[in-house]
Amino acid sequence: GTAPSSRNSETPSPTGLNDVMRKRKKRLLHLTLFLLLLVTEIGIAVCIHDSFVRPYVGDVLVVAVLYFFLRIFIPEKYPWLPAAIFAFASAVEVSQYFHLAAFLGLENGSLLSILLGSVYDIGDIVCYGIGSGLLGVYELLCCRVRANHPAL
Repeated sequence: GTAPSSRNSETPSPTGLNDVMRKRKKRLLHLTLFLLLLVTEIGIAVCIHDSFVRPYVGDVLVVAVLYFFLRIFIPEKYPWLPAAIFAFASAVEVSQYFHLAAFLGLENGSLLSILLGSVYDIGDIVCYGIGSGLLGVYELLCCRVRANHPAL
């Protein structure tokens, strides 16, 4: 007969352990990028009051902040994530056109009112599209690297 396996079925195989470590590294990278971008966004909001960086660069970066935040929890296998974030950001922008914050009775200056925003601007949607497009390129590059180097 066959001797029972000395390997415990709950112990991950070396391949499984490598996969866990790889996902942990990705999560740490995404957390780091999220925090860097979040600090950058806060810095832009607090310190910069111009007509280019704050309104345009900030809107391009906000989709990256959302992307890297979600990637902490979903480290891979969702190449459509940039498109989903674009759709979400655009829906929030369109809600501004319809004055959703006022319709919901949110007090000016409340956190939810600030997050929803109050001024619709088609230029914001263009910036979200640019940011999401850059994230799509990032996704493609990451997929290509993963295909050529499965250990990454």
